[in-house]
Amino acid sequence: MGSTVAILLSTYNGEAFLDAFLESLLAQTNGAWVLYWRDDGSTDGTVGRLIAWGAAHTGRLTPVTEPAGNIGVTGSFMTLLRAAAGHPFLAFADQDDVWLPEKLGWATDALGRLPDDTPALYCARQILVDRTLNRIGLSAPLDGPAAFPASLTQNIATGNTVVMNGAAARLVAASTPPPKTWHDWWCYLMVSAAGGTVIRDDRGVILYRQHGENVVGAPVSAPRRAAAALRRGPEAFMTNFRANAAALAAQPALLTPQARRDLAIIAKGLSGGLVSRGRALLVRGFVRNSRAQTALFRLWFMLGR
Repeated sequence: MGSTVAILLSTYNGEAFLDAFLESLLAQTNGAWVLYWRDDGSTDGTVGRLIAWGAAHTGRLTPVTEPAGNIGVTGSFMTLLRAAAGHPFLAFADQDDVWLPEKLGWATDALGRLPDDTPALYCARQILVDRTLNRIGLSAPLDGPAAFPASLTQNIATGNTVVMNGAAARLVAASTPPPKTWHDWWCYLMVSAAGGTVIRDDRGVILYRQHGENVVGAPVSAPRRAAAALRRGPEAFMTNFRANAAALAAQPALLTPQARRDLAIIAKGLSGGLVSRGRALLVRGFVRNSRAQTALFRLWFMLGR
């Protein structure tokens, strides 16, 4: 497969924006890629458009048809990842984005500087745009630690910017995420908990449409991000936190010894009282990407919701 990048696209009723996305793939400065595509139960013209595009661009499209039907975002992307895990690089893609021409080149250049056997994940920022691609702003900076156990408290690896090397893809393919986690957060968790490398690029690499139909949007300002977190509240956050921690702990062979030790202390905190929760919060690196966010996280963790 040489230096081919497998681009993983899961579609669902994405007909309105597909043409712009596919044109941006053809404009990539790194042209060594193939598109792995799975449809998650579209009822519009998405499937027909992709089939026609594949016929017009021989060798570019690899459909993944099993399992059929709607299995959700994470299930669909994990299916694609396992189908393409033999490639040197894998990149997640959303149907409604437009990629900058340098996106794949920047990612593969950065990943290519690392040993092939080191799991590595590249992520970057997004240029936020409206439905018609008018610029709104740049997504949040990728601040703070990019390692485990900080990765349990916050995801910095937004899926439509993520590119992984083959070692990271094989690691994630061998794992089992909890049912309701996001595929990008799970990849970030697995790579960091396995002692891999997380590369952060402060450049915006895609035009990320904010059109009201996003599965996950991106608030522009820090106050709006904070307000969104408060609206979601501690119960939703801690439910996801517990699920991710339990899923990691159930797969110890994929983790570093230090990650296993940290998880054991955190698990005691989740099941114990205030003293054990306080001890868990002393685990090195168990923080979010700012003091204010860390304070809120610690409050929610101590409440044990």
